[in-house]
Amino acid sequence: MTLAALARYLESGKLTSRALVEQCLERAKGPEHQGDVAFISIDADRVRADADAADAARSEGRAPSPFAGIPVSIKDLFDIKGEVTTAGSRIFADNPSAMADAAPVARLRAAGFIPFGRANMTEFAFSGLGMNVHYGDPASPYQREVGRVAGGSSSGGAVSVAEGIVPLTLGTDTGGSCRIPAACCGITGYKPTASRVPQEGTFPLSKSLDSIGPLGNSVACCASAFAVLANEPLKDLAPRPLAGTKLGVLRNFVLEGMDDIVAAAFEKSLRLLSAAGAGLVDVTFDPLDRIPEINARGGLVTAEALQVHREYLKDREEQYDQRVAKRIRRAEQQGPDEYAHILAERTRMIEEAELAFSSFDAIVMPTIPIVPPRFADCADDDGYTRNNLLLLRNPSVGNWLDRCAIALPTHAPGDAPTSFMLMGRNGEDEALFATAAGVEAALAGAVA
Repeated sequence: MTLAALARYLESGKLTSRALVEQCLERAKGPEHQGDVAFISIDADRVRADADAADAARSEGRAPSPFAGIPVSIKDLFDIKGEVTTAGSRIFADNPSAMADAAPVARLRAAGFIPFGRANMTEFAFSGLGMNVHYGDPASPYQREVGRVAGGSSSGGAVSVAEGIVPLTLGTDTGGSCRIPAACCGITGYKPTASRVPQEGTFPLSKSLDSIGPLGNSVACCASAFAVLANEPLKDLAPRPLAGTKLGVLRNFVLEGMDDIVAAAFEKSLRLLSAAGAGLVDVTFDPLDRIPEINARGGLVTAEALQVHREYLKDREEQYDQRVAKRIRRAEQQGPDEYAHILAERTRMIEEAELAFSSFDAIVMPTIPIVPPRFADCADDDGYTRNNLLLLRNPSVGNWLDRCAIALPTHAPGDAPTSFMLMGRNGEDEALFATAAGVEAALAGAVA
C-alpha cells in the first residue's frame, strides 16, 4: 500500500497506528514472509509504544504530518536512539547503544514515522548483491523457491517493502544500494542528490559517493519520504506530461551484457514512453568507458572504505565477511597519488556530463542489465564478482556523476523483475520526481 493510502486510512479513523504496526509485526513473523532475514532486530515493545503515542497525538490534533504513525524499516547503517548500529557486521555487535537518532531517522521521526526494525544489509554496505554471511541472505520475492539475490546493499529493507511488511524503508546508496534492491525486488528506489540529505549518525562507506534515500511502492512514496528527509515542505506530486519531455537514451556502457528479458522490457518501456509523447534521443557518453580503468585498483569507493576500516582490519579482519575485507584491501594497491587522481577524474567527468546532458530532462537506462541472479550463480568467487559488478555498473553512474536517480519497476506481477532508471540533474530532485511520475503513469499498463 502507498503512503498516501495509509495516510487517508489513518486520518479517517478506519485504521490506527497500533493496528497497523501489529499487522506489520505479524507479517514479520509469518512463514510466508522473510522477516527472519529481512531484519536484524525489531524492538516490538518500542514500536508499539511509538504507535500508541502517534494515535494519541492524532486524536488530539497534534499529528506532525499526514504520515504520522506509519512504520518505516531502517537500514542497519543508521543510529536509532537506544539501539546498537552493527552495519550488518559482527564486529560492532558489542558496541554501546546510540545516544541519539541519525539525522535522517530524526527527520522521519519528527514527521511521525515510526522506526520499525533494523533492516539487514550487505556487511558495511559493500556489495550490490545484498548477501550477508552473518545475518542471512534476503531473497528477491521472485522465484523464492529458486533463490535469487534481493540486491544490495539495502537488501533487507527492499524485501520488507516488497513483501508488504512495511510500506517504506530508509536506505543508503553509494553505487546503487537503493536502486539495485528496488530493481531486484520489484519496487521503487530513489538516490537523491547526495548533499540534499544530511548523513550525521550514518556509518559511512565512501564519503564522496554516499547518499541517503528511500525505497517504497511508488514514485509518490519516494517523493514524500525525500521531502521529509531533505526537510522540504510536503506537496502533492504532479506528474509531468510527457509531451515535450526530452529523454536521453544512453546507448553505450550501460547496455553491455544485458540479458534478453531486460532488453525486451527496456525497449517496450521506450515504445510506451514514445507513444505517450516523450521525445527520445539516443545518446552516447564516451567518458564512461574510462571507468573500468579508473577502478582497476579498487577505485574511489574502495579507497575511502579503507580509510574507514584500516584500524578495524588490523585487529578484527577474521570477523569480516572475507569477500568484503578482500575488496576493501584492494585499495592498498593504490599509489600515493592515485586517490587524488581518481577525484580529479571524477570532477572532470561530472563537468563533461553537464555539457553532454544539458538539453535533457533525464537520462534513461535499464537499472540493472540482468534479472536477479541466483544465489547459486554467486556461490564461487568468480560468479560473485561477475554478478556484483554487473548489478553495480549502471546505478553507480548516477553516484559517480553526482546526480539524482530513480528506479521504477517495469514487469507484470509474477514475471521476472525488470527496472527502468531515470537520472536527473544535480540538485533538481523535485523535477526528476515529476518526470518519473509521468513515466510511471505511462508504464502503468506494463506493470498491471
